[in-house]
Amino acid sequence: MKLIVNADKNWGIGLKGKLLVSIPEDLKQFRNETMGHTVVYGRKTLDGFPGGLPLKGRRNIILSSKKDFTAKDAIVVNSVQELFDTLRGIDCDDIYIIGGGSIFNMMEPYCDEAIVTRLDYAYQADTFFPNLDEKENWKIVDTSEEQTCFSIEYHFVRYKNESKLEMP
Repeated sequence: MKLIVNADKNWGIGLKGKLLVSIPEDLKQFRNETMGHTVVYGRKTLDGFPGGLPLKGRRNIILSSKKDFTAKDAIVVNSVQELFDTLRGIDCDDIYIIGGGSIFNMMEPYCDEAIVTRLDYAYQADTFFPNLDEKENWKIVDTSEEQTCFSIEYHFVRYKNESKLEMP
């Protein structure tokens, strides 16, 4: 499984249910990486999508504690165990964890790769991604040249997890 995220200098990823910034090249990379694959996310992340609808061209799996929650064109699971049971039949290389903060924190130990757009700025944020630089098992394996979008400087960084956990 892979994590894919846009994070600032402090690993902030959102504020009040919105992304911190929208960078066209980052969105393009996200689309290219996840198209045709399985994406896993929480109900609040779905709320932030255009029209509150699941992503087209992907198998959408939404984790929600609300038992009566449904979403058109998505699989909704209501527990972590149900999520693992649903993911069990899917090739791990085909699964992308896309948010939000609690889903990232819960699934990070089970992922073998993280694709991170690292912003060279600290924004005000209320939602955070796990700080992979502080985790001994996560190592940077690739970093792009510095990119710029208007005044925003960023890098595309790939991390590998050298000791991921197996799904229960």
